[in-house]
Amino acid sequence: MRRIAFSFAALVAPLTAAPDGSALYQQHCGICHGPEGLGMAGVFPPLAKSDFLIKERTKALRGPMEGLNGKIEVNGASYDGVMPPAFLDDEQLTAVFNYIFSAWGNEVTPTTTQEISELRAKTKFPTLEALKSSMVGEKLPDAPEGWTLVLGTELGFSPTRLALHPDGEHILALSQHGDVWTWKPEDKEAKLLFLSTDLIDKKLGEELVMGMTVDSKGRLYITSNQRDVTASPVQNEMTIFRTEPWSKDRPWSLPKPWLRPKNPFGIGPYNHGLSHIAEGPDGKLYVNSGARTDSGETGNQPNYATTGETPTTAAIWRLDPEATNPEIEVYATGLRNTYGFCWDEEKRMIGTDNGPDAHAPEELNLILQGHHYGFPFQYSDWTTKPYPHTPDIPAGLEITKPFRNLGPAAGGTEKGIATFDAHSSPAGIVWLEKDWPAPLGGSFLTTRFGNLLKLEGGDVGFDLVQLHLDFDQHTLSSKQLLYPLARPIDVLKLPGHRLVIAEYSRATNLAAGVGTPGRLLLLQPTQK
Repeated sequence: MRRIAFSFAALVAPLTAAPDGSALYQQHCGICHGPEGLGMAGVFPPLAKSDFLIKERTKALRGPMEGLNGKIEVNGASYDGVMPPAFLDDEQLTAVFNYIFSAWGNEVTPTTTQEISELRAKTKFPTLEALKSSMVGEKLPDAPEGWTLVLGTELGFSPTRLALHPDGEHILALSQHGDVWTWKPEDKEAKLLFLSTDLIDKKLGEELVMGMTVDSKGRLYITSNQRDVTASPVQNEMTIFRTEPWSKDRPWSLPKPWLRPKNPFGIGPYNHGLSHIAEGPDGKLYVNSGARTDSGETGNQPNYATTGETPTTAAIWRLDPEATNPEIEVYATGLRNTYGFCWDEEKRMIGTDNGPDAHAPEELNLILQGHHYGFPFQYSDWTTKPYPHTPDIPAGLEITKPFRNLGPAAGGTEKGIATFDAHSSPAGIVWLEKDWPAPLGGSFLTTRFGNLLKLEGGDVGFDLVQLHLDFDQHTLSSKQLLYPLARPIDVLKLPGHRLVIAEYSRATNLAAGVGTPGRLLLLQPTQK
């Protein structure tokens, strides 16, 4: 499948097209160093007007080839973290560096593909294939007793979301750029359904597409974010696309924009934007609108808003799917980034929430209408302020705290933490009814994408965790079901008590980064 997918990409792209350094930067580097190269003080070093690029040119060039560890000094400030390698070939690295070397006030001597190739040959991974083979695990983890885990299909892209097609047979897989693919568990290969270039106006700015669902009437929804640099301040143009209802006689046509609001684009590396969208038990649509900041900071980037959060960020929206021009109803607030949510048989809404750089635990929340969950005033159940700029809790504001994790997995202890290991990045979540085979029935399952920051004690996440919730005590017990997984980002229920797990990339640890394409795994009851 990987060869076919890449061959298809070659067919639809100009044969002579050179790598786009700006686009590759946003995809592989911008998540940490920020869209304008300003980084994050004390965490991610800046690339804008960076003396490191000149004084330590060789080390800078080698960083994406083999990773960069240990203390470095950039513009007089010290940084001590981990930069994973990037899965980019020599021409792509040349394009990325030459973009960086000439952007944001930098005036650095351009590099060449020859310089890149010669430097790579001297690293511990002398070729890109050597880097990939050292980082990509092939053995699947052991499945729970009574269950079997198999490789469904390898993908030529990084999936961000899964959904079930109205026919009940096909799985929909969304790429981070907006392509939609279909796959049947009986097939070896996924097939392209919609191409992002037919869906998204690429002229507006680089895109990040992270939400997809199908409602009870068979309409497909996709949420996307684009950075509009033509606006002042720079805006995040958020779009919810949707189709008409599907039927065997009338398949989907191309999704069209249904709702298109704007918010100021995020500060530094933070612009979570729109991601998960799902239909609730009430027939309404619920959408995650993540934070545009790490911790409510105002920011100081030129031409970027310095207003912290807005009334419609760090929140869950509710929308009327029958409205032609839907109005945004803010359902719950104080949620930094609820990447995944679902409902149990009692119609209780449970969501995973990603914490800040301050090493606070990641959260699992019971999401209730009108409730506030703390961001940016309080994280987890901490009573201390993680940052000097953390504001006091407003008078009269009641904060709903996350579940306490009593373990034994995901950082839980007998006393409990609220909820998971810091930076483990809980993502997609599903509820499995009690009729599911043991030991999964009557529990929630969540994927944990894996950490992006260096922490004492090694990596966390990269797994599928089972959760049993005690709503009276507001606690949960946790069990690690599958480990290690490669950046698991979503999980989907299928007919026949089967599950599909989407791996965003082939990285089973922090050092492997996020640059390889992903795959789909199938977890199903063992045949007797």
